[in-house]
Amino acid sequence: MKPSIGSYVVDTRCGRVGIVMGHEGPYVQLRPFGGGREWDAEPGVVRHATPAERLSAATAYANARSRGEVP
Repeated sequence: MKPSIGSYVVDTRCGRVGIVMGHEGPYVQLRPFGGGREWDAEPGVVRHATPAERLSAATAYANARSRGEVP
């Protein structure tokens, strides 16, 4: 699977939701919801995020931001 840039996916190795930022060599480059450090994932271990997973990631980010844990 080669997801399109800007789509939300789940890295099934770690369970994290990420936004596809690009493709570099054989890898998909992902960034956490709300920003942060990118990581590489193999295309075979990512799948499209469900609406519930996207909502959960957005809620976790909003909660962390309200606690002052992210800028």
